[in-house]
Amino acid sequence: MLSFPKLSIYQSPKCSVTYGTMGHPDPKQLPVKGKPWSALLAQDFVHEVDLILPQDLVQVVKDKIARESRPTPTYSRVIMTLGHILEGDFFTEYIKIGNIIMLSEGRVDAENVFSLKDGLLTMYLDKETYERAGLVGKPYGVKGRRGLKPRWIVEFDLRSPSMLHGKKGFDRLVYACKKVFSSPTSWLFCNLSKNPSPDPLAKHYQVRYTSAPGFDEDLAVAIPTLMPPQAVLERNNKLELDEYATDVYEWLSLIRLGSPRILASDKVDPYLSTYAVPGGAEDVSEGRLCKVSWEGFISSAWTRQLLADIILALPSKSWFSLSVTTFAKSIVGDCTECTIFRPPDSPGEYFLWDINGHA
Repeated sequence: MLSFPKLSIYQSPKCSVTYGTMGHPDPKQLPVKGKPWSALLAQDFVHEVDLILPQDLVQVVKDKIARESRPTPTYSRVIMTLGHILEGDFFTEYIKIGNIIMLSEGRVDAENVFSLKDGLLTMYLDKETYERAGLVGKPYGVKGRRGLKPRWIVEFDLRSPSMLHGKKGFDRLVYACKKVFSSPTSWLFCNLSKNPSPDPLAKHYQVRYTSAPGFDEDLAVAIPTLMPPQAVLERNNKLELDEYATDVYEWLSLIRLGSPRILASDKVDPYLSTYAVPGGAEDVSEGRLCKVSWEGFISSAWTRQLLADIILALPSKSWFSLSVTTFAKSIVGDCTECTIFRPPDSPGEYFLWDINGHA
């Protein structure tokens, strides 16, 4: 029998909902601050991206967003030790000069896992490994879960001027890599800058992948009223606004999951499922939708560019939903996720659901 940990107030995932407006993006200088842009950039290592929109707009996506001339997310799987990152041309070209993201295999809550983003090396370690390494870190995880198997987190800014051979802190890290972190491990690797020549990655058993978009077209679904009630927005009625946001998010999530519950032809026995598309019979209509999905090891910068491309390509009054999900951090599958939804006939307006999985 499997034993699953009980959820507590310390580890329950949180979902925040934001309703607001955003300006027209400048393709030459995309926004960094302000929602929803900052929410996309906050997702560290993206695993899945889902775009939902009306079927009659799918050709626009194929022509202007998923076309071959637009960069498609590419990444690699390599086998390296942690020490290889700190050596020679790899350290110089990819970390000091370039810009990469890397994630090692394993679960953050149970195994030794390493990640690299914006030059920041993050190490999630069990207590025994942490003590053997002799590095300075801090306890990892929320207070209510540190009792049985304490975890530690250690961070190094590898772009810092002090991160060079001959410097005390850097040499200590190199020594720990040789004595403690010497086993090869599998990594996911994504280069966000220009490829150096010759490529230092070539000798690490590199296998390349491309995250080509997948199209799930012509979905005949029951569509609720997607336009938020104007009276709710004008009166700033939080209770009614939360109810609308919950209904729409649940409906969008079922589309992403491929659930038959939202199909117009669904006739499931209510004893088996109590879900019903929100709204009365006069509010629910039948329509056809398309879901476009990318899956792999994707950077948050690419998802920000995708959102800008969608806004610029689609008619200003059309609705769409863009969801971004990161890699799960533990055995129970917790991850972070954000979903951006532009209601119909509402240029510039958006709803943002930001979900933070428990650590």
